[in-house]
This record gives sequence, structure tokens and C-alpha cells, in this order.
Amino acid sequence: MSGSPRRAREHEPVLTGGVEGNSRLTTALAAILLLLFFLEGITLLGVRAHLSLHVFIGTLLIPVSVVKAGSTTWRFAKYYWGTPQYVRKGPPQIILRLLGPFVVVLTMVVIFSGLFLVVIAPTSMHNTLLFIHKASFVLWFCAMSVHVLGHIVETGREATADWVGKKRREIAGAGLRQFAEIGALALGIGFALWVTPFATSAIFPGGN
Repeated sequence: MSGSPRRAREHEPVLTGGVEGNSRLTTALAAILLLLFFLEGITLLGVRAHLSLHVFIGTLLIPVSVVKAGSTTWRFAKYYWGTPQYVRKGPPQIILRLLGPFVVVLTMVVIFSGLFLVVIAPTSMHNTLLFIHKASFVLWFCAMSVHVLGHIVETGREATADWVGKKRREIAGAGLRQFAEIGALALGIGFALWVTPFATSAIFPGGN
């Protein structure tokens, strides 16, 4: 029957580019995150002096991280559901598969603990949130280092594919993926512009 679950699993919408389109979106977002995390790391060399920039980049990371987590979760869901394209693609190596959820959770803890510290936490919670923010960053850095090394070749090969003429046309849905990437960055910039003015007064009352 045409409406059977097996048929449904075998069908993959051409519009999105299927598993290869998902891979391109994931690697492009990964490249953006690597750049942003690198810039965020530089601000740690003098975080008090560069607090506004630290908060701006940290807030900008949120939508990009959420979209990347979504694209990664989509791949795993399709793989375990049995969609043929994703099954043929296969899962990441076992160590990366096991590490993936920890990377996602730690990324969110680092980012949102910083956001809460700046925007909504009462002063009495600042020390606790600051400890969580710093401790989760150390754990995140260790997990992310392994994660990056495991995906660096794939990211370098595919991250810009949707932005290069010939390669862009090889897989359907390049425009949608570009929209998702630019949209996440635009949303992040808008959010960061709103959050950043809270930074100095929230963490260092009375100014620097």
C-alpha cells in the first residue's frame, strides 16, 4: 500500500536535500559555532575588560546552537526511525555518538547560565550561577575538543558547500539552508543587542 509506514520511511523530501542537505546544514552551523566560540575564548583573556563583547557573542551563540542541535537531532531521529538515506549514511563513530548528548547539554548549560547571570538572576544567585558557568565551561571545553577533532575533516569539506556555485547546485535546498543559517545569526544579533546592555550593571554593580 502506498500509505504504508515502510513507504513513508523510504520517501525523503527532495526540497530539503535529504541526508546530504542535513549534513551540509550541520557542518555549516558547526563552522559558525567554532568561529564564535574561538572569538568568545579570546574575550576570556580579559573578561572584565571585554565583558560586553563576551556577553554579546555568548548571546549570539544561542540561536545558532539551537538550530545545530535541531539538525543533529533530526539526523539521529531519521537514522533510528529507519529512513534508508540516513541508515546508509550511518551514525558517527561510537565515541562521538556517546559524547554528542553531553556536548549539547554542556553547551546549553554554559550559554544559558551566562544568560541568566546577566539578565534575570537575583544578586543572591550570582555566585552560584558564576560557578556553574565556569565549571560547565571547563567540562564543555574537554568534550568539545574531542568532538571537534572527530568532525574536523567533514566540517572542512562541507561547511561552505552551499555557498559555492557548482557545489551549491548539487544538493537541493541550499537556499533553505542558507536562510536557516542567516536567520539564526540575525536572530542572535537582535537578541544580543537587547541583552548586552544588562551585562556590566548585572555582574559588576556600580560599573567596572
